[in-house]
Amino acid sequence: MERLVILGGGESGVGTAILGKQKGYEVFVSDRGMLKKKYKDVLEHYGIDWEEGQHTEARVLNADLVMKSPGIPDKAPLVKALRERSIPVISEIEFAARYTDATIIGITGSNGKTTTTMLTYHILKEGGLHVGMAGNIGDSFARMVAEKDYACYVLEISSFQLDGIRDFRPHIGLITNITEDHLDRYDYDFSKYIASKFRIAENQQATDFLIYDADDPVITQWLEQHPIQSRGLPFSIERELEAGAWIGENEIRIKTKQKMITMSNEALALEGKHNLKNTMAAATVAKLVGIRKETIRACIQNFQGAPHRLEKVLKIHHVQYINDSKATNVNATYYALDSMNTPTVWIVGGQDKGNDYKVLMPLVREKVKAIICLGMDNTKIKEAFGNVVDLMVETFAMSEAVKVAYKIAERGDTVLLSPACASFDLFENYEDRGNQFKEAIKNL
Repeated sequence: MERLVILGGGESGVGTAILGKQKGYEVFVSDRGMLKKKYKDVLEHYGIDWEEGQHTEARVLNADLVMKSPGIPDKAPLVKALRERSIPVISEIEFAARYTDATIIGITGSNGKTTTTMLTYHILKEGGLHVGMAGNIGDSFARMVAEKDYACYVLEISSFQLDGIRDFRPHIGLITNITEDHLDRYDYDFSKYIASKFRIAENQQATDFLIYDADDPVITQWLEQHPIQSRGLPFSIERELEAGAWIGENEIRIKTKQKMITMSNEALALEGKHNLKNTMAAATVAKLVGIRKETIRACIQNFQGAPHRLEKVLKIHHVQYINDSKATNVNATYYALDSMNTPTVWIVGGQDKGNDYKVLMPLVREKVKAIICLGMDNTKIKEAFGNVVDLMVETFAMSEAVKVAYKIAERGDTVLLSPACASFDLFENYEDRGNQFKEAIKNL
C-alpha cells in the first residue's frame, strides 16, 4: 500500500486525505499548526491518521507521495528534505485530477479569477451542465472528486497550486491577467511568477484552449517567446480580433470556432472595465462548452459578484459604502479606483507585500478626496500620497476608520475600502476585514 503524506490539514489537505483513503492509500495528515475541529471530526470519521502542532520528520519522510498545502513554501526545510530524497511533492489540484475524467476548466490570474470562476460556474450551471466549482474557492477539488464526481469542474487555481503540478491538464485554461503579486514567494523575480501562471497551459494539447487577456503586455510578450500547444482565444476591449472576444459597436462579440455570438454590454450586472473582461472570458468558456446564447445573456445580466469584491454595502445620507476587502494587491485596487465615478474617501493599508503605489497616482489625483490609512505601518502610503490629497488620517482599527470616513464623506461621495495590502496585521484574513467593515457601517 502506497503511503500518502499530506502537509497541512485545511480544506485542500482534508479533501486530499478523503480521496486518498478512497483510492487505497495509507494516509497521514501532518499540520504544524492546530487543526480546526470540523477537520478533526472529518479525519476521525474516515479513520485517517493525523498529527498537529508539529511535523514528525520520520513519519513524513517515509512517504511515497506528498501533497502539500499551497500555503507551505517550496523553500521550507521539510519540503527540501523530501525533494532531496526524490519523493514527489504535488498539489491537491494535481492529485485530484488523476481520479476524474471530467472536463476541467482552470482559471488563474493575479486579479479577477474569483469573479470569473463564479460567473463561469453560474453560466454553466444555469445552462444545465453537471458542474462543480472548487480549487482556491469554496470546497476542495479532491473532496468533490471523492464525493460528487461532476461531469465538469470550474477551478480557481493560484500560482502556488500550479507550482505543484506535473500532468495536470485543463481542457480550457484561462489567464485573467498577470501583475506583480506574491513576489516574496518567487525570489522577487517577476519572470518566475509569470512562468508559474503559464504552467496552466504546459500540458495542454492542440485540442485544448487557452483564453487570455490580449491587452495585457505581460501575457502577450510571454506567449511570443514561449509558444503553447493549445489553441489561444484572446479577449480584448481595445481592438477587434479574428477569434476570441472583443467589443464592437457597444456589444460583446465572441467567436470560437466558426460561429459568432453578440451581446449588448449595456446590461452587464458587474460594473467596471475589468469586469467587462471577466464577463468576456467567462462567456467565451460557456460558448466553448456549448451553452446557449440566451442562457449566457441572462446569466451575465443577473449575476451577483463575489463577496468582498466591489460589494455595495449601504447608502447612508447619500454616501455609498463599498467593500473591496479582497483587493489585497495594488492592481486590484487600481481596478476599484478606476470604476469609481464620484469623489472617493479611500480606506487603504495593511500588511505591505512590497507594493509600488506609483501606478495609482493618476487615479488618486483624479478621484480621491481623502485617504484613511488602516494598518500597523502606513509609512509607504503616507510617503506616496501625502502631498496628493488634502486630507490623510491614520487609524488602527476598522471601527475608527469607518467613523472617520463617515465624518469626512459628503452627499454624493463614495467610501471605498480597497486596502491594496494583505490583512494579517490587524485581521484574520480579508473576509474578516470586510465583515468588520460591514459591521462598523451598520453601527454608525
